[in-house]
Amino acid sequence: MLIVSNRLPVTVEFKKGKLRFHDSIGGLATGLKSVFNQPLFPPLKQGKVTWVGWPGITLNNPQHKQLEEVLMSKHNSYPVRIPLKNIDKFYNGFCNKTIWPLFHYQTSYTIFEKEFWNNYRSVNETYANTVAEILKPNDFIWIHDYHLMLLPKMLRNKFPDITIGFFLHIPFPTFEIFRILPSDWREEILKGILGADLIGFHTFDYSQYFLRCVLRILGHDHNMGKVAIENRIVKVDAFPMGIDFDKFSLANNNPEVNLEIKRLQSSLNKTKTILSFDRLDYTKGISNRLEGYELFLEQNPKFHKKIVLLLFVAPSRIGVERYQIMKKEINELVGKINGKFGSIEWTPILYQQKPLSFHQLAALYSISDIALITPLRDGMNLIAKEYVASRSNKSGVLILSEMTGAAKELGDAILINPNDRHEISNAIKKALIIPQEEQSKRLERMHAHLSKYNIMRWMTDFLQGINSIKEDQNRFKAKLLSEKIKANLINEFKSATKRIIFLDYDGTLVPFTIHPHMANPSSQLIDLLNKLEKSKQTKVVIISGRTRNSLDDWFKGTKVNLAAEHGVWIKDTFTDWEMIKPLKSDWKSLILPLVEIYVDRLPGSFLEEKEFSIAWHFRAADSEIASIKAKEFTDFFINFTANIDIQIIQGEKVIEIRNSGINKGTAGLYWLTKENYDFILSIGDDWTDEDLFNILPKSAYSIKIGLNPSHAKYNLKNHLEVINLLEELVLQQT
Repeated sequence: MLIVSNRLPVTVEFKKGKLRFHDSIGGLATGLKSVFNQPLFPPLKQGKVTWVGWPGITLNNPQHKQLEEVLMSKHNSYPVRIPLKNIDKFYNGFCNKTIWPLFHYQTSYTIFEKEFWNNYRSVNETYANTVAEILKPNDFIWIHDYHLMLLPKMLRNKFPDITIGFFLHIPFPTFEIFRILPSDWREEILKGILGADLIGFHTFDYSQYFLRCVLRILGHDHNMGKVAIENRIVKVDAFPMGIDFDKFSLANNNPEVNLEIKRLQSSLNKTKTILSFDRLDYTKGISNRLEGYELFLEQNPKFHKKIVLLLFVAPSRIGVERYQIMKKEINELVGKINGKFGSIEWTPILYQQKPLSFHQLAALYSISDIALITPLRDGMNLIAKEYVASRSNKSGVLILSEMTGAAKELGDAILINPNDRHEISNAIKKALIIPQEEQSKRLERMHAHLSKYNIMRWMTDFLQGINSIKEDQNRFKAKLLSEKIKANLINEFKSATKRIIFLDYDGTLVPFTIHPHMANPSSQLIDLLNKLEKSKQTKVVIISGRTRNSLDDWFKGTKVNLAAEHGVWIKDTFTDWEMIKPLKSDWKSLILPLVEIYVDRLPGSFLEEKEFSIAWHFRAADSEIASIKAKEFTDFFINFTANIDIQIIQGEKVIEIRNSGINKGTAGLYWLTKENYDFILSIGDDWTDEDLFNILPKSAYSIKIGLNPSHAKYNLKNHLEVINLLEELVLQQT
């Protein structure tokens, strides 16, 4: 397993000619390290996990080589060498001035700078090249977070068959927010992430926002979170990240933690304590929190001198100007509140700007009666989970922003809107008066969940998700027309005395187009079909949903046999069009006005009337609205036509209403029952071709284009592979 992230779990410094190492700060590094320390995680023990990332320093060649050796031998890590000129515009630039504010809905702080974007792409390419240096066959790559959203696709281009997982640790925004990015950036980011096999988010909402963006921007719909793209199946799912539950629930057994608890208790003199611990970040809602606390003190003077807010803010992203402004705002607010309500014997807010060690943080969790956690937007928020896990005595209240991913799991917290200081004030009052019995019940329910869905479960679920999607992909690959099977097909074709080839048209011989009339056959395709039909031993049949007039115009002068409207009309090489069985079209006058209503409701869609069917096309319409309207259309007409002898057929961005009893299968039987063929080949791309696949004898070759489930024996990826196959068959004709 190669874990790839922006930073390594260790940060490196070069002082006085020596390399110095210390643990990196961050939820990802801390969380995964706790997994690796588990006895139930054997890959690390076997030396099978390598962490790839930036070590926090850029060195010259000899020093970098030395660093590689030390990191690999002692820390299972491999350093990415990023030029200093790229670091600032990559990390402080695009990552933290563009993606971070935008994905946290802080659009007013978002900066769109082309140079930032170019550096972001360049650094992702550097990561791809670094991973390529150490990648071995059958390695699994797990890429983390918003710094490396282009990396999955870059690695997929280099290694098409590699297994890649991607996990985003921050929120994924709604379509309306994401679309604010310049069009080429947003497309490249989505395609970059889709280079992975499995894409994970903290919550179901984030995964749905991502899928909606994929549909609206790239036009790819999904089926139960599975997206078919570039001849691969990609799975999108939610995996809420947990914590090392035992580490926090048993922290009181640690002598260092106990010593810190006693020190804190002696200084706080049994005052009710409210804990607020965060990184310095505008997304954390610290100013809102302080204003809510200020309002509480104004409205509830009886609690003066009985409570204290312990406010700890860890420095973050010192190079970003916005954070320095925020630091000043917090200092001013704290000073204002302490000056307004404080006295010689009571300070309402005890405020420190510093990171906390584990034993300090665990002690604060243990002695705090209330945890006040109010981010304006947060991917998960592990602090909330850590606080709950630490309350082993079953007392304490969690006040939590409903804008965090953790709120989806911790429903027994007091959930608040962090933008409303009145809600914050009321929540503090409620937390202070909740009876002990209710506190215990709430904490017990949250404990039960967090102990089950811990950090180990998060990783296990993700790895199982990878295995599951790879099995799906392998099932598809097993049906791909391999070189061996193709060789058998060609040999049987060559030795056969009587051959027939059934071909669909749109999506099989030509690519799909915005409008049907644009998909006329090229002169090269006509030439290829003529060469196939040149042999008296080979019969070519095109069975299409197109009208007979369209097929006549396109294949005039060829000997190709034709079936129009999915088999309603049949035309042998030397005969005129005829119907397989008599049909009526009087139902169309009833249906047409209703279909026209849907055309009006979906801009970009249009109606195509044929002799015995009506097709509603929506390839040029808005992808998301079309997907919704297509389901509505299908449900309505299935019910409306229940007592009429017609059927509803869904194709590729088209829904067709046609007479029952006629399909490509009945059309195929027309030719198959006329002569005995010792070679049969059928190729098609949508559900209408399944009728033909189903009636073919076992000896026939049936091929489905694309990734959808099918009764066909084999698959090809696209129409170009169909053309290549037909060209190879032409070479074998005698």
